[in-house]
Amino acid sequence: MPDQSAEQDSKKDFHFIVHLANTDLDGNKKSVVALMKIKGMGKRIAERIAVMTNLDAKVKIGSYPESKHAELEEAIASISKEFPHWMVNRPRELESGQSRHAIGTDVDMAVREDINRMKMIRCYKGIRHETGQKVRGQRTRANGRTGLTMGVTRTAVAAPAAGGEKAAAAEPAAAAATPAPKAAPKAGAKPAAAAKPAAAPKAATKEKGS
Repeated sequence: MPDQSAEQDSKKDFHFIVHLANTDLDGNKKSVVALMKIKGMGKRIAERIAVMTNLDAKVKIGSYPESKHAELEEAIASISKEFPHWMVNRPRELESGQSRHAIGTDVDMAVREDINRMKMIRCYKGIRHETGQKVRGQRTRANGRTGLTMGVTRTAVAAPAAGGEKAAAAEPAAAAATPAPKAAPKAGAKPAAAAKPAAAPKAATKEKGS
């Protein structure tokens, strides 16, 4: 009986949803796996946070009390100060020169600012972003094609006749030899005069040498 009561108490204290860093985490997931669901936090950062807060990586995060969740929240907020610059995702930023770790919506905002900066200075990557092209040197002949012209249009070439190349070549020559039909005369027009017969050659009246 005491074992059943302890299990019931543990079920009552179990948190099926844990809210950390403006993210709802599944309480049935293990601690490190659940922390990795936060945007901007990978396995290395999650393991380091678990070590800092004395979390067991094999224990479900929903089984910890709310006090431990508050401790996790403080540890996540102190990543930029406690971790070295080579371990954070925003090392030595261009504007401030300081290193920080972006979490949640800050990741999207930082990426958007970087893209806008590249567009502003008109660098190659910024121009590619602006035109909607691939940025990292991928091929664009087959994939990532944009614009209205899609596919390849080819003109159909007529096959030669069964007689071979000679028969195919004789057809245009025969068409050129046949005279073009005369145009019909317009209504009310005078008929053309008949051509005069050619004059006969005059007979020689004088012989040569006479």
